[in-house]
Amino acid sequence: MPLLAGYMVPHPPIAVPEIGGGEEKKIISTLTSFDEVASDIASVKPDTIILTSPHSIMYRDYFHISPGRNAVGDFSRFGARNVRFNVSYDDELVREIESICEKEDIPAGTEGERDPLLDHGTTVPLYFINKRYTNYKLVRIGLSGLDLNTHFEFGKAIRKAIDKTGRRCVFVASGDLSHCQKEDGPYGFSPEGPVYDEMIMKTMGEGDFGALASYDEDLLSKSMECGHRSFTIMGGAFEGTNFETRELSHEATFGVGYGFCIYHPLPYSQS
Repeated sequence: MPLLAGYMVPHPPIAVPEIGGGEEKKIISTLTSFDEVASDIASVKPDTIILTSPHSIMYRDYFHISPGRNAVGDFSRFGARNVRFNVSYDDELVREIESICEKEDIPAGTEGERDPLLDHGTTVPLYFINKRYTNYKLVRIGLSGLDLNTHFEFGKAIRKAIDKTGRRCVFVASGDLSHCQKEDGPYGFSPEGPVYDEMIMKTMGEGDFGALASYDEDLLSKSMECGHRSFTIMGGAFEGTNFETRELSHEATFGVGYGFCIYHPLPYSQS
């Protein structure tokens, strides 16, 4: 089973101690869950991590896949420029994803890269993963303004590429939940915020990926979520797979929802 596991993770920079400066201790469940995810990835030893990020390059009608053989990044925009990243891309798997998407008329590819630097939707999860496991290549994929069904179909195409290449992959769907859950949060409070978080944690906690494409776009907009399309792509990659689901945690201490789940295809083995 080349798709070894999937992970729903957030990407709060404040969770990184070099950025949080002690504030990260207020979201201990998030820190614990990041370590659980990193340990799980280390246990399955993937060749490649496929990571979807809302903060990578995004187009209205096109899925951007990061091109080339490697990329770098740091946390300089968050005041921690000494925390640096250097990743190698799995260009063979990228080419196969492009080929399948072209055949299936899914608008995805490596053209149109405006900024090669790694975004924080990528680097925050990798910060924690790298503490446990570093022997991987990366496929970094942005979201789009296309409808949810197209995101789901894109995930199915990614899975076909995984199967065709035989890569041992894990899928990391990076995305925060609602950003408007507290009056003193970064975007204030909207009632749709807690409603969305409760709904999405139920959906993801039950592994009901088929429901992701049916969410109301008005709710997604009013809840100010950022990860739903990321989760939906991963859901497509798991289409037709029997898997077990483990919900780890959810918290919104700073007014933004951080949710974690782990998915293992069955039968599952760490060998």
